[in-house]
Amino acid sequence: MGYPRGFSPFRTLGLALCLSGFTITRAFAGEVSLAAAANFTDTTRELAQQFEAVTGHTVSASFGSTGKLYAQIRNGAPFDVFMAADVRRPALIEQEQAGISGTRFTYARGKLALWSPATGAFEDARSYLASQPFARLAIANPKTAPYGLAAQQVLEQMGQWDALQPKLVRGDSIAQTFQFVVSRNAQAGFVALSQVRSWEDDKGTFWEVPQSYYHPIDQQVILLDRGAGKEAALAWMDFLKSDAAIAIIRSYGYDTGSDTTN
Repeated sequence: MGYPRGFSPFRTLGLALCLSGFTITRAFAGEVSLAAAANFTDTTRELAQQFEAVTGHTVSASFGSTGKLYAQIRNGAPFDVFMAADVRRPALIEQEQAGISGTRFTYARGKLALWSPATGAFEDARSYLASQPFARLAIANPKTAPYGLAAQQVLEQMGQWDALQPKLVRGDSIAQTFQFVVSRNAQAGFVALSQVRSWEDDKGTFWEVPQSYYHPIDQQVILLDRGAGKEAALAWMDFLKSDAAIAIIRSYGYDTGSDTTN
């Protein structure tokens, strides 16, 4: 059961009341199952808390690399909504008629950062990468993770892709890549800026990579066939466009709305 065209329950005074401590309960609250890109883990969890408070619906989420989540969906994994870290896979889902045509939109634009948990690890990122004072540099797998592809594009632009091959360690997802650096198995890595923003310890040393160095990481969402008739799934898609959701997404370092293109 969906909402009338043009109506968004999250853009009303009711949302402000909910966020002030009031909780809406529904007799027929449902559950939405998300397949969400690993870089969006912390953001999704905060969004889910607000969504559950507002709607009474519950959220279950599985996180992983966009490529692997796409493969799981194509193999019949029981997800209602696909929140990818790129445009290509949601577009394929739509073309392959595994998702609902017309529901796909850009919910965030990601940003890449070179990060080390060590304070003062580098002053100039270009010199740091060229001199290679590290044993390992972590990136996500460019074949399955959009942030890994972006890291490859940065290193190619800087003329360091070939030279750094012996020292690169590849995570299956950007979450695993971040863990490589956190655990010091890699001394630095290309990670999502949102992960650095969420890191509770000392921020260490990071360089926000200019977005001109890599193709835009436009992250798109699509309603999957399984979620088409589910009120909770339709409500989640609507919620992602709400002012409350946009504020949360921006707080994690993403661009949204007019900053992105579909």
